[in-house]
Amino acid sequence: MPSWVDWELVEQGAAVQRRLGQNAADVLLQLSLVGGYRFGGPTDLLAATGALTGGTLRRLAETQEWTVGLTEPGALRPFGPAWRATVHVRVMHALVGASFADRSGPGRGDTEPWDTARWGLPINQADQAATLGLFDGTLILGCRALGVPVPPSDSRALMHLWKWVGHLLGVHPDFLVDDEWARHRLNQHVLLAQAGISDAGPRLARAVVAAQAERTYRGPTWWQPSRAWFERERLLSMLTAFLGVRSMRELGLPLRPPWAHAYLLPLNTWRYRVLGRLPGGRERLDRWGRRRSAAIVASHHPPHVSDAQVTRVT
Repeated sequence: MPSWVDWELVEQGAAVQRRLGQNAADVLLQLSLVGGYRFGGPTDLLAATGALTGGTLRRLAETQEWTVGLTEPGALRPFGPAWRATVHVRVMHALVGASFADRSGPGRGDTEPWDTARWGLPINQADQAATLGLFDGTLILGCRALGVPVPPSDSRALMHLWKWVGHLLGVHPDFLVDDEWARHRLNQHVLLAQAGISDAGPRLARAVVAAQAERTYRGPTWWQPSRAWFERERLLSMLTAFLGVRSMRELGLPLRPPWAHAYLLPLNTWRYRVLGRLPGGRERLDRWGRRRSAAIVASHHPPHVSDAQVTRVT
């Protein structure tokens, strides 16, 4: 464990992310995940492994459970549940990288060999730095764009949380930073070095949008189709605002007016700038964030999986 780890700051960062609730889930899905499909390399690796084109809902559920699990008190201490889950991700990345590093990879059938000259080694340090930047710096910017205030103290705590997570994932120390603006500068350099969009990007993006119809929403059975339609339209509306018209067209996604941002901005202003500053406001935001995170995770599981089971898994 590096000497720079500050456990109090890690716990503060976890609390900040808990309070972000639905906003964190929206940004991580839309800007971090689907937004990342704009670039070739990692997306082609995801498509080649079937990670998000076969069993999309299950893969999204695993990612949701992992990110929510990181925010539990003490979960990132050595051998804690989130520590184990993060190290598991690192081992999985190592196995995938090793299987594709020889440019052939097992079980790839008739697909093209991995193009190392074009994309570098699979799951290389630049790709890992880009992924970490999507989880910390991009999360902060995205939440601010939704009207959520993230003051410097919260920003630093959140960055330190993900710095520790990045260390556990095997990200090189050169790419581990505590300062939000240092991350934005790194993200800019990584962005300029990214490959252009490939065929894998639109396939992955469409799979994520289609998966909204497979989620199990709270309420009676007859309500499910309407709720699935709403969530799909809400996702497309937010993606249009976040990614822009050009990126939506390149990803093969239909455009929608930014009506979701129109209601989220005043709602978050009321929730965070008014209610959140009243006595007990942070505690209320923490409880709301937990409820929303639990509901989102539960919606990615079949109806027979109880909330208690999902909580235990998380």
